[in-house]
Amino acid sequence: MSASPAPDLILINGRITTLEASHPEAKELVIKDGRIVGVDNARDFTTGPETKVIDLQGRRVIPGLNDSHLHVIRGGLNYNMELRWDGVPSLADGLRMLKAQAARTPPGQWVRIVGGWSEFQFAERRMPTLEEVNAAAPDTPVFILHLYCRALLNKAALRACGYTRDTPNPPGGEIQRDADGNPTGLLIARPNATILYSTLAKGPKLPPEHQINSTRHFLRELNRLGLTSIIDAGGGFQNYPEDYAVIDELHKRGELTLRVAYNLFTQKPKEEKADFARWIKMTGPGVGDDYYRCNGAGEMLVFSAADFEDFLEPRPDLAPTLETELKEVVSLLAANHWPFRLHATYDESISRFLNVFEEVNREIPFGDIHWFFDHCETISDRNLERVKALGGGVAIQHRMAYQGEYFLDRYGKAAAERTPPVRRMLEMGLPVGAGTDATRVASYNPWVSLYWLTTGRTVGGTALYPEKNCLTREEALRLYTQGSSWFSTEVGKKGALRAGQLADLVVLTDDYFSVPDEAIKGIESVLTVVGGKVVHARDEFSPHAPGPLPVLPEWSPISVFGGYGAPLDVKKAARAGVPLPLEHPARTGRAQTRSISSTADSGSNPFGSFWGSGCDCFAF
Repeated sequence: MSASPAPDLILINGRITTLEASHPEAKELVIKDGRIVGVDNARDFTTGPETKVIDLQGRRVIPGLNDSHLHVIRGGLNYNMELRWDGVPSLADGLRMLKAQAARTPPGQWVRIVGGWSEFQFAERRMPTLEEVNAAAPDTPVFILHLYCRALLNKAALRACGYTRDTPNPPGGEIQRDADGNPTGLLIARPNATILYSTLAKGPKLPPEHQINSTRHFLRELNRLGLTSIIDAGGGFQNYPEDYAVIDELHKRGELTLRVAYNLFTQKPKEEKADFARWIKMTGPGVGDDYYRCNGAGEMLVFSAADFEDFLEPRPDLAPTLETELKEVVSLLAANHWPFRLHATYDESISRFLNVFEEVNREIPFGDIHWFFDHCETISDRNLERVKALGGGVAIQHRMAYQGEYFLDRYGKAAAERTPPVRRMLEMGLPVGAGTDATRVASYNPWVSLYWLTTGRTVGGTALYPEKNCLTREEALRLYTQGSSWFSTEVGKKGALRAGQLADLVVLTDDYFSVPDEAIKGIESVLTVVGGKVVHARDEFSPHAPGPLPVLPEWSPISVFGGYGAPLDVKKAARAGVPLPLEHPARTGRAQTRSISSTADSGSNPFGSFWGSGCDCFAF
């Protein structure tokens, strides 16, 4: 028996995937002071009065998922204001949700639907029309963002933004107009997404107390889906340190339920070097702790290098000033030993970026700096070799799961078969980490990303990749755990369930390794543990769940509709006067048809059957 202090938590009777080569499958884990101290040797430890023992009842357990590219800080500030269409099976359902939320949104506030969905996920296989949006919400401003390419505003939102026939088109963007020159409500990125994000920024913000509540709910939502760590990639309209105050406060309070390593994203065109010079004096890579720490620079380093993908538009030609401006910033970062990341979609852009990196490396060697590209949908083998020679990596995201159909239409099937070439990256031994790039393009649900990696299919069911370019389920899981740890310079600290590593783990609703392909998208967590503490629990583990958290403001969409595939709160819906079904086909791994014969408050159901399309092209 061990003479050391009693463990805090012992998990028994599990099917535990450790991702540790010498001990790949286990039944028990022993946890003390936030770290794993034993695997399959619980009998060697003496329990104490404070030791918690949880019987996993044969459930599958995996290391906590780690999203290498997610915009959680910005997303948390807005989560409670957003109506999510992530995973909704039909446009009809989405419009009914929109109508219901518009009716309960107070004057002066907007309804926001901000990314995470694709027209191809809908049974109707199309976008909503402006007429449909205006009919659903005639008086409440509505902003609907679709990928990087467009946004729909109803008439009330056009008035709120002050867009009239006299409003000029911004550079790289278009305000669509009717025959009389009046804005129709469609904003188009041609190809710059600034018009979309600057318009969204015109909407009301939550007060600080509500932003704290919103961020906590978003973190809990990610815990529900099995995430225990993320790397925040910064973002437009996310200024440091102002917009980091909420996440910093939660860290000080000990209320973070997700580990956050953050990158700093420049905000001012032509002043990028000044941004980073100022931040280098304020913080630095590794400043913080295992829950909240600085990770370096990017994903935007200079605005002239922004090759944002919009596959409805031709590939953009980047500015001739790119090389000079990028070299100034990268030289500054390399001289100060700052890791950096850079958004990179097209091989043509990547070639120019690498020319700069190689030139800087000759003058100021990168050494062991962890630098990497994000995305790399069309990167060539030659440029992968150049990345490896410079000691870099590639963080991949499932953006193609949401816009693969657009890519196919523009570039053809052969070009789409390796977008990105993940199999080749692994064969070359490059560091590769997986993620989502949520929330404004793809969904934050990691299981949709794992489905995409292993099946090669979009959320609309379109096959993009031949089998040879798809990953096994274990390979994909490794990218979401051990792989992502390289990108925050935490290799060996997280990503596997072995003695000495952080005690971050997830107990699953279904066995990831044996469920049918389509059911992968429906997997969730029944027990999420971060640093040895339970941050999410449901079903048989409900007694271990953290206490309830109120939703602020009360009219928030999540108080009724929840997040991705979440159960609809019938009681809250009834109090809000929103008729809703009594069942929700979540967590089944397939869409289901529901016939609703009653509602929460009345004998009629003017909103029809949510999630009732019978579409089998996606699952919650």
